[in-house]
Amino acid sequence: MAQQFDLIVVGAGMVGATLARALADTSLRIAVLDALPLDQPLTARATDSGYDPRVSALSAASENILANLDAWSRIAPAYRSPYRYMCVWDGEGTGEIRFDAGVLGENRLGHIVENWRVQQAVLDSLAATEVSLLGGQRVTELIREPAGWRLQLASGEAVQAPLVVAADGARSRLRELAGFAMREWDYLHHALVTTVQVEKPHAETAWQTFLPSGPLAFLPLNDREGGHYCSIVWSLLPEQAQRIMALDDAQFMLELQTAFEGRLGRILAADQRHCIPLRQRHAQRYVMPGLALIGDAAHSIHPLAGQGVNLGLLDVAELSAVLQAALQRGEDIASLPVLQRYERRRMGANLSMMAAMEGFERLFHADALPLRWLRNSGMQWLNGQGMVKAGIVRRAMGLGNRLPALAHAPELVGESPDY
Repeated sequence: MAQQFDLIVVGAGMVGATLARALADTSLRIAVLDALPLDQPLTARATDSGYDPRVSALSAASENILANLDAWSRIAPAYRSPYRYMCVWDGEGTGEIRFDAGVLGENRLGHIVENWRVQQAVLDSLAATEVSLLGGQRVTELIREPAGWRLQLASGEAVQAPLVVAADGARSRLRELAGFAMREWDYLHHALVTTVQVEKPHAETAWQTFLPSGPLAFLPLNDREGGHYCSIVWSLLPEQAQRIMALDDAQFMLELQTAFEGRLGRILAADQRHCIPLRQRHAQRYVMPGLALIGDAAHSIHPLAGQGVNLGLLDVAELSAVLQAALQRGEDIASLPVLQRYERRRMGANLSMMAAMEGFERLFHADALPLRWLRNSGMQWLNGQGMVKAGIVRRAMGLGNRLPALAHAPELVGESPDY
């Protein structure tokens, strides 16, 4: 006999757990399924720096979402690394742009936080609700039934619900089982990820340089025991990534320091490096009757601006708002017309961000002399345009003109468009 729920969220990562928490106070019977155990605390990978290599640049909108769900306060300030400034420059030219949250009267653009701490904070918030956490469970079959979907599990058990949400990542098994069509292509780049100790303070600045091999980002982390730390994401051609991964630590730190133009002084130490092939994916549709995709299951983009998790959390805010409005009207939340409201709200915004990131990446890889001149001249011009820069800062903070309620600052919750 299958366990019955109104909503099953597959994937208890940052995005899936947040959706369950966003709907936990409704009348819905909700279950969250994940292959990993959910009955014990998460832990970071052991590293010399003490920082897990997997971090996210959370925008102000994402912070609002977490704050409104009683999760943000569960991340201790010592583990939230604020950044107020951004500095972006062309590694092959003179173009440089600096952004400051102060132009909008804000004290930060966002925070760099280890992924596992965000996930743990949301799971801790979920613990006080009636949501069922079903850890150590892997979906093997997805079966369409008159009453909704039946998920057959590797344990031999089954669960059933009219509405299922796939939040199980870029290689979503549920998306594959449901047969969603995808558009995807390789970036022909790998991302090298690690944490480094630097000589000089990062000055609450997210640094990014565009090199012929791809962008290199230094993301600020809080000081520890007097040491200054940054998380790095270095996009490299596959053969370059292979060469740099093979370097010893001293050679790697010297090459990284050179690529970064020594802007934070010497690289003093580096954790173990991780190399991740980069691939862009986007589902041609986000929904079908009784099933919706959110987060990386629906879209995964280049880590150029660290927008992946922010887009996923906005998916959560939008879908939860749509479902709650439908509940209030007595509508069938698993119906295609209801779910398409979410798809219409989010697909255009996600595609717009993906297109912008693709355009930036191609522009900075262009090696033709006229394009290099145009690129550098354009950056210098933009750096002097206060109003334009303020608009870019606002977008970087996730504070567009139209936001679902959860993405508003806590004191403004409730001021959202009709659904």
